[in-house]
Amino acid sequence: MAIITLTTDFGEKDYFAGATKGAIYSELSDIKIVDISHSVSPFNIPEAAYIIQNAYTSFPKGTIHIIGIDSEINPENKHIAIKLDDHYFICANNGIMSMICSEIAPEKIVEINIHDKIQTSFPVLDVFVKVACHIARGGTLEVIGKTIDEIKPIKNIVPFVNDDKTQIIGSVVYIDNYGNVVTNIKRSFFESIQKGRAFEISARNYTFKKIHQKYSDIVNFDIPENKRYDEGRKLLVFNSGNFLEIAVYKSNSATVGSASTLLGLGLMDAVSVNFIASPIVPKGLEIQQNISKATDF
Repeated sequence: MAIITLTTDFGEKDYFAGATKGAIYSELSDIKIVDISHSVSPFNIPEAAYIIQNAYTSFPKGTIHIIGIDSEINPENKHIAIKLDDHYFICANNGIMSMICSEIAPEKIVEINIHDKIQTSFPVLDVFVKVACHIARGGTLEVIGKTIDEIKPIKNIVPFVNDDKTQIIGSVVYIDNYGNVVTNIKRSFFESIQKGRAFEISARNYTFKKIHQKYSDIVNFDIPENKRYDEGRKLLVFNSGNFLEIAVYKSNSATVGSASTLLGLGLMDAVSVNFIASPIVPKGLEIQQNISKATDF
C-alpha cells in the first residue's frame, strides 16, 4: 500500500487539510495518508524545509510527500516533483527542497505542466493530489512534467564561515513546540570547522561553552531531587536531527520560560560560534615546562 504524507501551513481550523485527504481518497481509496504537520507557520519556507528533512527518512522508500507551503503558482513560483533518496516530493519550487538537496542529490526533477488540464484555485487539493495519485499508481514523473536540472535555493541555508575559519555565523531556522531554538548549524558542519578546538557560542547576550549529549546531562543526579533547581536552565545540544539547538531544561513558556522567550530569539536571528585556538607556547619555554614537570615531586 502506497503512503502519501502531508506537510502544510493549513492549520486545524479550516477545511483545507480534510478536503485534501478527501480528494486523495476519492482517487485511491486504499491509500495510506499520514499527517506530518499542518502547523507550519504561514508561508514559512525554512521551517517547512526543516520539518520535512527530519521527518521523511522515517518513512519507507517510495513514500510520496505533498508539501503545501506557498503553493500558489505564478511566474516565479512553479510546481515541481522530485525523486530523491527513493522518495517523491511534490511542492512549489520556492526553496523548500533546498535543505535536503544540499546533502543528497535528486535523482530526477520535473516542472509540473498539467495545469492546462485542471481548473484550480487550490493547487494542493487539485494539482498536487493528481500528481501524488499518479505516482502512487506507478506513473512516471515525465508524464506530468518536463525535466529540469536545478531548484530554487533558500537564502542563508548554509552558515557563514570567515576566511580563517575561526567563526561560524548561523541562524535560527526553527522554534519547536517547547520553545527550543534550532539553528542551521549541523553537527557534521560544526565538527569539520572546529577540528577539536574549544569554542564559545553566543546568542543575544548569552554565551555557552559546552554542548551536551542530551537534555538531562545538565542535571546533577547526585543532589537530592528536592534540592535541585534544574528546570529553566539553558543548555546546548545537537538535537535528533543533528542540528545545534539552544534549549531550556523542561521548558514551559508559561512557567520557567523557553529558550525563545528567555533569550529573545526568533526565526532568522543570528547565532555565532567562535573557536578558540590553543595557546602557542614558545619552544624553549615548552622544554623548560617539561623539565619542571619531570622534577616536580
